[in-house]
Amino acid sequence: MRALQVKEPYGLDALEVIEAPDPTPGPGEVLVRMRAVSLNYRDLLMVQGIYSRAPKIDAITPFSDGCGVVEAVGPGVTRVKPGDRVATLFFQRWISGPPNLDKLSSSLGSPIPGAGRELAVFSADGVSKVPDFLTDHEVSTLPCAALTAWRALFEDADLSPGDTVVMQGTGGVSIFGLQFAHAAGLSTLITSSSDEKLQRAKALGADHLVNYRETPEWSTPVREVTAGVGADAIIEVGGGGTIEQSLRAIRIGGHIAIVGVVGGFGGSFNPAVLIGNSARLQGLSVGSRDMFEAMCRLMDQRRIRPVVDKVFPWTEARAAFAAMQAGEHFGKIVLEF
Repeated sequence: MRALQVKEPYGLDALEVIEAPDPTPGPGEVLVRMRAVSLNYRDLLMVQGIYSRAPKIDAITPFSDGCGVVEAVGPGVTRVKPGDRVATLFFQRWISGPPNLDKLSSSLGSPIPGAGRELAVFSADGVSKVPDFLTDHEVSTLPCAALTAWRALFEDADLSPGDTVVMQGTGGVSIFGLQFAHAAGLSTLITSSSDEKLQRAKALGADHLVNYRETPEWSTPVREVTAGVGADAIIEVGGGGTIEQSLRAIRIGGHIAIVGVVGGFGGSFNPAVLIGNSARLQGLSVGSRDMFEAMCRLMDQRRIRPVVDKVFPWTEARAAFAAMQAGEHFGKIVLEF
């Protein structure tokens, strides 16, 4: 089989396709023929050698998020059978309950070899069957971006229909957040530097649009549309580049879910603002298998389709990452096998 691999000195130029032996599933494992994987910002950091959750390893097979078909199962496997279409799970050992060190140490791509290969062996507990109406490309977008948005809105925040949620930008997590929030009857505001992308977001149900290039103090329109109260929840993807505006935009007792750092690692942070409005600022790292399967049930019931913006052959992963770096995408970028 062939697989994607990156090692020292890391970087996009170090990402290559290699030949590797076909794997065989052992007890409790499944062999999956991959059909598609999707890109997350984490994958870019990993390929660049600056993702630091796990100790450095000699070589990385990237990508946590994939769709494939089970080809064989090892002894003792009953959850899935050959022929089942499955999604990989970001955390292979986070089945249910709250996170802990062991669960969060089981992420695909690092430290566990990821889904960027033609054939892959995973724990049978680390895959889930998926809605039939979704395409392979769409399924591949679910394990990280979709589940992150789902958890931010429905597991950690205390929201009711009519509450206001802010999504930053039009990447994968934010677009899933928009789709889920719209389906749940929440009022939505989304930001972007592109008027064209904002109009696409409006077609998906966005109630309020803010071009942050024209209005860098976007907390002001958030306050305006909420009659001065502030947003009930914010999906914070910018990190150092946006956290100050989020703190100014959130209501008293509101919830800010920190899910990304695409705006940078630095920036100002005034804890007095957080104290003053009794808001909750929570780091969020994807979710459990139970959460994933609850999300899939809702998507199946409401026929929510992920937004796949660009598709590349899997052997052209460098070009796909370049498109991500350039911010060309609306929703998700996918590699197909």
